[in-house]
Amino acid sequence: MGITAYTARTIHTMNPSQPSGQCVAVRDGRVLGVGPLEEIQRFGEVRIDARYADKILVPGFVEGHSHALEGSIWDHLYLGYFDKRDPDGRHWQGLRSTEAVSQRIGEYVGEGPQDSPLIAWGFDPVYFEGERIDRRLLDALSEDRPIVVIHASLHGMTVNSAVIRLAQLNDKTLDGIVRDGDGQPNGELQELPAMHLVFDALGFDIFDGASSERALQRYAQAARREGITTITDLLNPMSDAALEALRGATAHDDFPVRLVPALNALAWDPQAGSERVIDAMRYNHERLHFGLVKLVTDGAIQNFTARLQWPGYLSGPENGVWNAPPQTFHDMVQHYHQAGLQLHVHTNGDEAVAIILDALDEALAMWPRPDHRHTLQHVQLIRQDQLKRVARLGACLNIFANHIHYWGDIHLAKTLGFDRCQRLEPAASAARLGIPFGIHCDAPVTPLSPLFTAWCATTRQTASGVVLGDAEKISRARALEAITLGAAYTLRLDDRVGSLEPGKWADVTVLGEDPLTSDTPLKDIRVHDTLLSGRPTSDG
Repeated sequence: MGITAYTARTIHTMNPSQPSGQCVAVRDGRVLGVGPLEEIQRFGEVRIDARYADKILVPGFVEGHSHALEGSIWDHLYLGYFDKRDPDGRHWQGLRSTEAVSQRIGEYVGEGPQDSPLIAWGFDPVYFEGERIDRRLLDALSEDRPIVVIHASLHGMTVNSAVIRLAQLNDKTLDGIVRDGDGQPNGELQELPAMHLVFDALGFDIFDGASSERALQRYAQAARREGITTITDLLNPMSDAALEALRGATAHDDFPVRLVPALNALAWDPQAGSERVIDAMRYNHERLHFGLVKLVTDGAIQNFTARLQWPGYLSGPENGVWNAPPQTFHDMVQHYHQAGLQLHVHTNGDEAVAIILDALDEALAMWPRPDHRHTLQHVQLIRQDQLKRVARLGACLNIFANHIHYWGDIHLAKTLGFDRCQRLEPAASAARLGIPFGIHCDAPVTPLSPLFTAWCATTRQTASGVVLGDAEKISRARALEAITLGAAYTLRLDDRVGSLEPGKWADVTVLGEDPLTSDTPLKDIRVHDTLLSGRPTSDG
């Protein structure tokens, strides 16, 4: 195969030995080199492709924490507080009042079979003042048709009386079933065990929606438009249907991203789960990479379900909800670590961080594993002493930078207060301690857009424009690294993606402006194209 040299106004490589250039050469889908054209020509005849001559080239963005649910959840009704665009480009206006939420549900409740559930998503109760919305609002729209409203965090739902009857929630005893003053379910369910009571009763699990090639294709195309060339599905059921869909979708030559699924550990017995992942790894190829295990400990701070150390929440409940007993998480860490697999652990609150660090400490003492790269995900409220433990244990972080924009104002006023809000998403502290880290969007919780995520990490602005934690801002250069090489490192793929270096896959994102020098906010810089293995992925 011949050599193609893509010229550009500037190329940022993320390779410290060769940080920039004007020409990247590709052969056999890999980077041959970055440098002057005359030096590239020493390898042989070169075909020059100047279509990006006036553009900026950077390594393909790596989204280290998002969900293929983004490709299927838009089949359901959006009720979010913020405006969003779906994978097909349709604009959905955010809903800023209880009346607007009721109106949108009312517009759809009469559509379709009345014995089938109406599923909606994106609702964020913390943004609505006064008493939390419960089954009564939904019953006013229909007491007969099952209505299920998934919260924006994906860690809770609100249902009507028809669902309460179907799932027999009156007869269930579980912490996540919220009850009214009379001891009856009020329609709000917190965290995955309680939510799955509803999914089981309805014979429908929204998290299985990504187990189809159609959903994976939509997800990949949405990612491609935002400059992403490697993306995760960080809570995959890894059922037979899911594996078939993953293999089928990624087998197509025009699938525009590399996909990294992670086993949903709480859905599997640990022994069976580790065997499943190890068996799936034999199907790995350039566009599909198995090997990760995802463990979800606590909930979301804005849902008051994250587990916090003292002093707990500023207002509301005393503490959050575990998705399993802490001992279960401890045992799973031991098992998957000993099995040689890489763990990615959801830890929103500092109490959740504490129990996972204890488990990792013990696991590494019993079974030392250099370069294990176990990664704590979100770490929104991680403490400084815990960051030092992360560094000592050789673990990684993937920081939910978008959270500051979407929920920073809420945390300041309702959940955490001033002091702890300054340490939310502490990327600068992680950098100072030499902890490898990426930053992420957690789509569909917040929209896919690595450049928006980078903007959040560099500005730390809430939706109202308040800056939280000025000392935790990172530079544009560090943010660009976090959405490329840093994220790739947390996925153990930094030998293949994340920078433009000889031998790595030629995955490139094409930008209209320089993310390091332009006065344009990072979130407003346009993505023009991506290249996967040196081939443009755009339709045109």
